[in-house]
Amino acid sequence: MNAHQPIYLLSPTPREGVLSLPMIGFHQLVDSIDFSTCDTLMFTSKQAVVTADSIDKKWRDIPSIAVGSATKKQIEALGGEVIFYPKNFYGEELAQEIETFFSHRTILYLRPRTIMFDSKGYLAQKNIILQEQIIYETSCINYHPTEQPPQNSIIIFTSPSTINCFLENFSWLESYTAIVIGKTSKTHLPTNANFFIADKPTIDACIAKAYEVTTINCNI
Repeated sequence: MNAHQPIYLLSPTPREGVLSLPMIGFHQLVDSIDFSTCDTLMFTSKQAVVTADSIDKKWRDIPSIAVGSATKKQIEALGGEVIFYPKNFYGEELAQEIETFFSHRTILYLRPRTIMFDSKGYLAQKNIILQEQIIYETSCINYHPTEQPPQNSIIIFTSPSTINCFLENFSWLESYTAIVIGKTSKTHLPTNANFFIADKPTIDACIAKAYEVTTINCNI
């Protein structure tokens, strides 16, 4: 790691080679899930899968749509079946893919309280009824001002929520460089932020991009 550019990962899960600064905590909201009227599940986060598994392991018997590679891996690791892994992870593009391939299915979206795109509302316009159940919520972890990353740090943001929570805790320094996991996250950055988008929407790709940036800066 470049001594002048420490790399901070804001994801809840630590990774080797970068500094861990988790921004989000998770809280389960329900004790049961009604699977009686669906034949397909949709997950858009690893945490939703983990939460569903802690509530009712019957989810494993229902085929799932997995949005994001980490979500897909978590479903499979816990014994679930992934029948669709969308090419597009963002808003309207995702909803269009669901409309194309799943108009004949009854989908239950197991989701957090706060989401960045109203998939249910969009699909309703296409006469596709997406059932939803909110099973968990996220909250910001609080830090003391002395824990703020130093000047010239590279900050890896893995979701819009990690950006929002970071900015609740700390001011944005002009010398920071942001690495974001995708286009949706980019729109939540401060307007003056210097940023790069990962080549793929994965944490591994974010870390690789961060190291790429430190190498470029070392050679300037």
